[in-house]
Amino acid sequence: MAVPLELFCWKGDWGLPSVDIESLTVLAYARFSGAPVRVHKLSNPWRSPLGVLPALKTENDVLSQPLQILAYLRKQKYNVDYGLSATQGADTMAFSSLIEEKLLPALIYTFWVDSKNYVSFTRPWYGEAIPFPLNFFLPNRMHTRSLERLRLIRGGCWPESEEAEAEAEIYKDARECLTLLSQRLGSSKFFFGDSPSSLDAIVFGHLAPLLKAKLPNGKLQQHLHSLDNLCSLCTSILGLYFPDDGSDPQNSFRKTSRNSPADSDEDPHKRRNQILSVLVGLSAMLGYAFLSGILSIQRVSPQNALRQQPPLEDEEEGE
Repeated sequence: MAVPLELFCWKGDWGLPSVDIESLTVLAYARFSGAPVRVHKLSNPWRSPLGVLPALKTENDVLSQPLQILAYLRKQKYNVDYGLSATQGADTMAFSSLIEEKLLPALIYTFWVDSKNYVSFTRPWYGEAIPFPLNFFLPNRMHTRSLERLRLIRGGCWPESEEAEAEAEIYKDARECLTLLSQRLGSSKFFFGDSPSSLDAIVFGHLAPLLKAKLPNGKLQQHLHSLDNLCSLCTSILGLYFPDDGSDPQNSFRKTSRNSPADSDEDPHKRRNQILSVLVGLSAMLGYAFLSGILSIQRVSPQNALRQQPPLEDEEEGE
C-alpha cells in the first residue's frame, strides 16, 4: 500500500489503549488482522481529519464509522473472519446487533446519564484530558450527543416520572445480553475457537471500559464481574495484543510529560493544532459572550472618546 493507513482514536487510561468503545473496537480489529495502521492517540477530536474519533485515513478517503472501517480493512484483505463458517458469520451479525440494541444503551447510560458516574467520573476525566479551552464545552457537547444517541436507539425519550422504570429496563436488557454472550463464549478462548474474530473485537471494545473504569455507581459492572469468561476474554486480549499500549492506572494523563516521544508521535503538527484549538475555543467563548449579552460593543464619537475614559475596572467587574 503506497500510503500507510492512519487511525485517529481516543487516548487510553485505566490500563486500556483507549477509553472509547468505538476506538477500542477498531484498535482490536486492526491488531487481530495485522493491518499496517499508524495510530494517533488523541485527547482532542478536532485534531482528527473529520473532527470525530475514531477516524481512519486511507489513501483516498477518511472513514469514521467503526463498521465502515472494519469493512474497509476486510476489502484490503485484513479479514479476521475469513475462516468463519456461514453459521458463525450469522452468529457474528446476530450478536453484534444484540450488543448495539441491548448493551450499548446501558453503557451510554452508565457513563453519560447516571448522575453519580457522570459528575464524579466521566465529566472530570474528559474535562482534564481535553486541552484548554475546549474542555469547557466539548464534554458537554459529548454528553448531549450521547443522550441523543441513547434516545435514537431506544426510540425516543421518556418522561421524568418514568426514568426509574426506564433505567431498570435498560440495565435488565444489558444483563441479559451479557449473560447470552457469556453462554456463547463458554470455555473457549475466543468466540469461535483459538483465533479472534470481529465479534471478539466488538465485545472487547464494549466491555473493556466497563471492566476497567473505577465507577462510583457500578450496577452493570457487578454483573460483568460475575461472568468470569468475559472478564478473562478482555484480560487475555489486553495481554496478547496490547501488552505495552495500556496506560498505567497509577500513571494517569496528569503525570504525562509534555515533551514525551509518544506525544510528538501522536501529531506531527501538534504545536500548530494547539494554537488553532486555542483560537477556535476563544472565538467560540467570545461569540457566546456577545450573543448572551455578557459582552457588548459601544460606539463612541471621537470627541466623546477624548473627553471620557472607558471605565476599565468597572467593565472587568461586570464581566
